[in-house]
This record gives sequence, structure tokens and C-alpha cells, in this order.
Amino acid sequence: MTTKTKNLRVGLVQQACSSDRAISIAASEAGVREAAAQGAQLVMLQELHTGLYFCQHESTDLFDLAESIPGPSTEWLGGLAKELGIVLVGSLFERRAPGLYHNTAVVMERDGSLAGKYRKMHIPDDPGYYEKFYFTPGDLGFEPIQTSVGKLGLLVCWDQWYPEAARLMALAGADLLLYPTAIGANPADPFEERERQREAWVTIQRSHAVANGLPVLVANRIGYEPDPSALTDGAKFWGTSFVAGPQGEFLARAGTEDAEVLVVDIDLARSENVRRWWPFLRDRRIEAYGDLLKRFRD
Repeated sequence: MTTKTKNLRVGLVQQACSSDRAISIAASEAGVREAAAQGAQLVMLQELHTGLYFCQHESTDLFDLAESIPGPSTEWLGGLAKELGIVLVGSLFERRAPGLYHNTAVVMERDGSLAGKYRKMHIPDDPGYYEKFYFTPGDLGFEPIQTSVGKLGLLVCWDQWYPEAARLMALAGADLLLYPTAIGANPADPFEERERQREAWVTIQRSHAVANGLPVLVANRIGYEPDPSALTDGAKFWGTSFVAGPQGEFLARAGTEDAEVLVVDIDLARSENVRRWWPFLRDRRIEAYGDLLKRFRD
């Protein structure tokens, strides 16, 4: 027996960002409006879309960019969601308390209310990605956010490399996996190396779709952003935003250079069919997985 179709039209906004918050917000809003005009019911923006990716270097002055929840970004995103009648996923640098900050994604419901938030759990600390200086690891766990369009398994950027995060969202009943992202390559690296990194990034996220039988939405920024410290060659963000179905099949893909708005229909009922054909959740040997709680098996 095949389950009935349950279509959800989703939109992704891929954009370049500016040091001028007003310019970045205008680009985000234009993309959201374009997606909504094409009938998108759920729209997702990329990670930290209100400005440049500031984590390329460490500066205590940059903590001034952080904001509270509720605050300016949630007010703006909520108003836009209500006006357009959509569920809207945004991203911001959250100031939780003095000296306590998070990289946080928020979900605004159709009525403009805050449906929920997710604080990024996996925090990188690599050349050009000094996020541990700015962000405290999330403490909200891997809990899907209930909305009028379904349960959203919302994760953020570096989380995308961890199958455990996707699996826990799936086990908690997520209908979709969503990854707002800011990732690119060192422009000084050889082209072949940059392409290997980009393809690995695409592959790991498609694998989350396959392993969990769920659609995956990924929104990434584009453009070159210099390193203010001049210690590195900056970052060339590779775009490549995409939507994959529950077998990892591409439903929509953006390019690597240009601002784009992707709008595509997802059949949420297909996840049920795929999980009947490939019952990975049924066949998991949970009694044998205890060592996953260890850092390493010495």
C-alpha cells in the first residue's frame, strides 16, 4: 500500500552578506518574499544571514553584534512570517546573558509567534572558523520544533557532519532535516581540494536523508569574505544550497556563485514509503551501540 501524497512547498534563500546589516536584511527579505510569492509554505534562510561571517578572527568587540530573543531579528522575522503567512527559519547570534552567547536558529510560525529555537550543538574551532571563541555549545538538545507545516529537525552548519544529530532528530519524529549553513573553502587551496571539500559536504548531508528516510534542506551563503585580521586568505563560500528527498535524490540545487531562491515541492508521505522499503530504524541493533557514548574505543 502506498501512502497518500502530502505536498509541502519549501523555499531556500542563498545570498551574499554585507557588513551593513540593513543590506543583508534587505537581501534576506527579498529572497523570502520571492519564495512566498512562488507559494512556499516553509522558507529557510542561511546561517548568520544578517551580516558577514565574523568568526574568521577573534575580537571581543564583535560580541556587540549579539542580540536577545525576543529581539530585533525575531521581531523582523516574525513580522515577515505573519505578513506572508509562512513558517520562516532564521539565524542569529544570541546574547543569552553577559558573557554567554549562542549560535541560534529560530522558527517563526505563520502568526508571527516564535515556534521554537535551536542552539547549535557542535561548535568548530578551525582556522577561519573560530566559533568556540564566540559560541557556547547548545543546551536544548536535539528536539524537533512543532509547526503548522510539520516537525522540523533544525540543526546548524557544523552539526551537518554528525550522523548522531540527524539520527536523534529522526528518532524524535522530525518530518524534515534543516541545515542553515555558512561554509566555504580557503581560496588559497588548490581547486581540486576545494572541490573535494564541497563534494564531501554535499555527500554527508545526502547520507543523512538516506539513513533516516527524511528530506533534507540546506541553505548556504555565497561570496568572498576577507579575513579582517589578514592572517588568512579569507573565505570563499560555496553556495550549493539544495533540497534532497528521503533517498538522497536531488529535488533542487543552487549554484556556487550567485544569489538564488530555490522553491520546490516535497512529498512528505514519501518518507513513509521509503521507510517501508528500507526499514533502517527497524533493524537498528540498539542493544549493541553502547560504545557510541565513548569518545573513542581505546
